[in-house]
Amino acid sequence: MTNFDWTQLLNPEFYITLQIGGIQVGLFIVLFIVFAETGLFAGFFLPGDSLLFLAGIYSKDLVQNAMFIENDFTNVMILSILVAVSGVLGNMVGYWFGAKSGYYLFKKEDSFWFKKKYLIQSKDFFERYGGKAIIFARFLPIFRTFAPIVAGIVTMDKKKFMFFNIVSSFLWSFVLIFSGHYLYGVFLEKGIDLKDHIEYIVIGIILISTLPVLFKLLKKTTIKQ
Repeated sequence: MTNFDWTQLLNPEFYITLQIGGIQVGLFIVLFIVFAETGLFAGFFLPGDSLLFLAGIYSKDLVQNAMFIENDFTNVMILSILVAVSGVLGNMVGYWFGAKSGYYLFKKEDSFWFKKKYLIQSKDFFERYGGKAIIFARFLPIFRTFAPIVAGIVTMDKKKFMFFNIVSSFLWSFVLIFSGHYLYGVFLEKGIDLKDHIEYIVIGIILISTLPVLFKLLKKTTIKQ
């Protein structure tokens, strides 16, 4: 924790490699971030897709240091399942919060932790795609934070919500973590260590995941004009 810089909080690698008192706590930080980003409306600013991709790259370090499991495939599988479960629990909390708070959130004033425009955009997105929005939202920053909350607000059927919640969480975690893990191996065989290019990977994933959202917003703005 020496030479700490606040800008590190925006870097997913910081959370993954974090040590406290010489103990690797990256796995627990990753699980908490996934839970917070998918279950707490204040978690929209946290790294999501890039964090899971990098977690796949660092899967051996994350799981081995916490559980002392040496098998490579088992490491990735356990990590993916733990992340998926955290995502499911996060969405459940988001749904509960939405059901309890109702439309109070739409009357809430903007603050650093809360932006009403994100909630409105998520509501429009949800109403357009219904249950599938839960799956689509997993792969879209901001939307995955507010989708379960909106599902709770509109009182989506709980069984239907849980089905899409579980499917989307496991799909999201397995796709990104396994991609990070095995692409790391493929590039390493070619003499390229992806750990040396983390900044470019993060930027690339952010662009890939946010461009569809930006395009949709720009298209909506153009139509209104």
